[in-house]
Amino acid sequence: MSGSLGDSTLSLLAHGYAWAPDLRRAHDEAPLVRTRLMGRPTVLLHGTEAVAFFYDEDHTQRQDALPSAVLDTLVGRGAVHTLDGTAHRTRKGMLVSLLMSAERIGALTAAVESGWRDAVTSWEGRQVVLFDEAAKVLARAVCAWVGLPVPDDAAAEVAEDCVAMVDGFATVGPRHLRARRARHRQEQALARAVTDIRGRGPRPDGPSAPSRHAGQAGSPLETVALHHEHDGTLLDPHTAAVEVLNIIRPTVAIAWYAVFAAHALHRHPDQREQLLDKGPGEARAFAHEVRRFYPFVPFVGALAARDLSFAGTDVPAGTLLLLDVYGHHHDPALWRRPYHFSPDRFHGGRAPGRGSLIPQGGGDARTGHRCPGEDITVTLLAALSPTLAALDFAVPPQDLSIPLSRIPTRPRSGFVIETAHQSRSHHASRFQPQA
Repeated sequence: MSGSLGDSTLSLLAHGYAWAPDLRRAHDEAPLVRTRLMGRPTVLLHGTEAVAFFYDEDHTQRQDALPSAVLDTLVGRGAVHTLDGTAHRTRKGMLVSLLMSAERIGALTAAVESGWRDAVTSWEGRQVVLFDEAAKVLARAVCAWVGLPVPDDAAAEVAEDCVAMVDGFATVGPRHLRARRARHRQEQALARAVTDIRGRGPRPDGPSAPSRHAGQAGSPLETVALHHEHDGTLLDPHTAAVEVLNIIRPTVAIAWYAVFAAHALHRHPDQREQLLDKGPGEARAFAHEVRRFYPFVPFVGALAARDLSFAGTDVPAGTLLLLDVYGHHHDPALWRRPYHFSPDRFHGGRAPGRGSLIPQGGGDARTGHRCPGEDITVTLLAALSPTLAALDFAVPPQDLSIPLSRIPTRPRSGFVIETAHQSRSHHASRFQPQA
């Protein structure tokens, strides 16, 4: 245990992903470090025991844990992320039925793969920013899959808004204001779609308006719109919109991982042949290593539900608990050569344990606060990575640095690629990493 009573807010804003590991190093790598954030008593937790501790629902509560800035940008007010107990289990059960079905995941994967093939054809002979293009492909596919088919211009707008929500939740200034406006705009459009499903009235016109075929029977949109809470009441239209958006927005956010996958292939071209020659198991191992190695979630938070004790230290009720995610994935006590990109660590069909790989939370996705969309993320990333490896493209000179001070981060350039006239088999490809 170690203690630090100074406020860390400015340090967090300045150092981003490095904040938690730096704080722990300053306190002898303690599994628990005391600090303050925005004046609130806070403890930073680290390690596999901390993962089990943090995801024990008897220890933590989500209600009132997330600041308004995060609610109004990233997750939305009333989202399942903010619920506890029976309310959480009921809402989570509905989302699990939508997001963890092999049939549904397969349908979404097929839609993304089809959209990707169409996009690649449109890139031929020109430069594109891979991050932007991936976000549009994912937005178009997930909107159709949810039951909200949109034309290309509306899909681009959905992609831009979802990217803005993720990009601006952890900062101040223009990025944050864009994130707030983006969430408000998409929540309004989805709330109208929910109301229309319930009343089957005419839909409003406009670039963000849902298609007149939105919410077909059995679609995720219809399921959320008609979901009853634990007390038997329908979700209000705004909360239903929040939950639908929290299916769409994280799927679009896989664009971050897609670009990280391209970055990994650029830095480690030997991985390209591995992906193309060794099949689905290799692709899944590669996807897991991308999620471990690259910075996406810095930490997750909750409140101490009661007076607790961890690592021999008392933690009063109401204390903000932060679980160190980025540091966890780069801890040499947990991972061999943690700063070396190596899908080998996940070979042999070895599924990472609940307390080891935690980019989307720890614990049980079906009942706890681990993201139920994790299987979608892994499946889509494992599907897209071999197509990236097979794609015939060059990487022109650009700034591919990934600043740890920025949350969320990605290659500064967005990863610009210049495609050849046609995507080919990997034997004919001319993948050309540049210095």
